[in-house]
Amino acid sequence: MLLDTPICDFGWQAPNFTLRTPQGEPFTLADNLGENALLIMFICNHCPYVQRIARRLSDDTALLINEGINVLAIMSNDYKSVPADSPANMEKFAKQHGFLFPYLVDENQRVGKQYGAVCTPDFFWFQ
Repeated sequence: MLLDTPICDFGWQAPNFTLRTPQGEPFTLADNLGENALLIMFICNHCPYVQRIARRLSDDTALLINEGINVLAIMSNDYKSVPADSPANMEKFAKQHGFLFPYLVDENQRVGKQYGAVCTPDFFWFQ
């Protein structure tokens, strides 16, 4: 199915949310915004595009983090239907690729819908 990513709405504010890490720890966006820009990525383990760019994604986001830019990733897939995207597999995938950013579980897809994420990877930049 072909989906179109919406045109960027500059000036749009990142909606707050609380999600959990694969280990079950809560993560609230408002508590982790920082002072600089924020990159939110919607990714998942089983996506062939994400798999292909995972190492580069890790390297590039490490540079952003080093510059004081906050980065996080959200997995909004139904991992009960796609076990490759389970929290345990998210943890393995993040470790395998050296992710330095939080990789969060959006179990009910609420945050993905709130942000208008339509594919993986899908990137949202806030300043």
